[in-house]
Amino acid sequence: MAADKVAGMARIVVIGAGMGAMAAAARLAVAGHRVTVYERSATYGGALGRFERDGFVFDTGPGLLRLPAVYRDLFVKTGKEPLESVVEPAPVDPAVRHVFADGTEVALPNASRAGVMSALDDALGAGAGERWGAFLVRAREAWDRTRRPLLEEPLWPNWEVLAREPYPALKQRRLLRAPRQAATLGEVAAWELGGGRLGALLESYALEYGLDPSTAPASAAVLPYMEQTFGSWYVRGGMRELARAVYERCLARKVEFVFGADVRLVREKDGRAAGVELADGAVIEADHVVCGADPRGLQRMLVERELWGADRVRPAAALGPSRFTVLLALRGGRPSTAAHRTVVHSPDAAAEARTAFAGPGTERPTVTVLRPDDPAVRPDEDHEAVTLTATVAPHGPVDWTDERLVLRYTEELIAAAEPAVPDLRERLLWHETRTPVDLARATGAEGGSVPAPSLAGAGAAFLHPANTTALPGLYTAGGWAHPGGGLAHAGMSGALVAGLIVEGDDFRGSQ
Repeated sequence: MAADKVAGMARIVVIGAGMGAMAAAARLAVAGHRVTVYERSATYGGALGRFERDGFVFDTGPGLLRLPAVYRDLFVKTGKEPLESVVEPAPVDPAVRHVFADGTEVALPNASRAGVMSALDDALGAGAGERWGAFLVRAREAWDRTRRPLLEEPLWPNWEVLAREPYPALKQRRLLRAPRQAATLGEVAAWELGGGRLGALLESYALEYGLDPSTAPASAAVLPYMEQTFGSWYVRGGMRELARAVYERCLARKVEFVFGADVRLVREKDGRAAGVELADGAVIEADHVVCGADPRGLQRMLVERELWGADRVRPAAALGPSRFTVLLALRGGRPSTAAHRTVVHSPDAAAEARTAFAGPGTERPTVTVLRPDDPAVRPDEDHEAVTLTATVAPHGPVDWTDERLVLRYTEELIAAAEPAVPDLRERLLWHETRTPVDLARATGAEGGSVPAPSLAGAGAAFLHPANTTALPGLYTAGGWAHPGGGLAHAGMSGALVAGLIVEGDDFRGSQ
């Protein structure tokens, strides 16, 4: 039985005010605990940042929400109010427009498998839709096999079972060789989708999540399945509004926030977490500590304590990829026919992957262009706010303080976006750039790395550490903990941590 079940109200310290941490804080406060959040920066929201200038408003983090049911559940469970009572989520339709390297375009409708298949047939030729639809059937099987253990349940001690590949890849007959099955998403794209534009479509989903298609397991097929099944959603006023709503929900449930508070040590007493020590020397006692920041920092706070033994999933040793973002203020109104989200594909996806996961390169990147139809993010109807994003290597392997490199990448993204935004350069008033260094400063993530969702297969190499640690009373939440990165996944981590603290050994996962 959990300690707080015996003692009643527990004192809980939460490190960081990211989305997973705040989701945990709100749920724990509703359960009757006294929760205080210590955030090293001056604001809440973690990666869900905002930049404002001259009446233009930009999201500097995630631009869309998948699986909105996660946050609907949060608001119902913490106040019996629908999500729609605090923000205005709107489905994005079309969900995405793709512009391939040869100029071919296709717009995919939101949450409509039949519509997607029809659009692919029209743009890529008869049979493309059927081939994609058959792939989604296999992707659904991988989703059904992994949904509970990867998203809705704690990472159980027998997590090794998730090392097996759940995607039912087709057997490929090889001349004079034994039949093979695709082990990576790149092989699925080449062998099952025939490469080309359909393969590039699949690989772009991995790259957007910070995954290399050549190494990501075949189970990454669940990423396009999730988007095309549950849809893509935008929050009016920008995605930062979702962070504001969660923060205000925490305040309404008497969660306390202390900003500008840098936690330097986790204190231990009698073999369990007993509080934290701040950079100014202040000591805060607690019955439980929840770390919503990169858990690699925990090991530096507890040097003599082994938090992840050989029988546990450890935090990644190497830095993962980051994001490079260019914010564009444009004169001229947004055309009514413009897609909210356009993916402009790189001419050489393999070379781009080497750039994104190894260092700076010369190939034009795949760029995601966001053009929200939202009066709240522009000064008036005669202007438009546009955001360009590409996956890049983190700061460390690449020196993102190099001004010439930053200028080159800025130019690369603007040039790549021109097919998606006609007359872009003529309309450009000004631009702002956000590099991995800026992301590291805003989120505290080493090198500005952005965590990917947890995935099964590949020998469990794509799992994130459990929400519990080897130190009783110390928990992890947010994108760097199970079930991994992404807004929805972060919200799920908060639900899991709250369940583990409130119900202890009786907790069997979110319902």
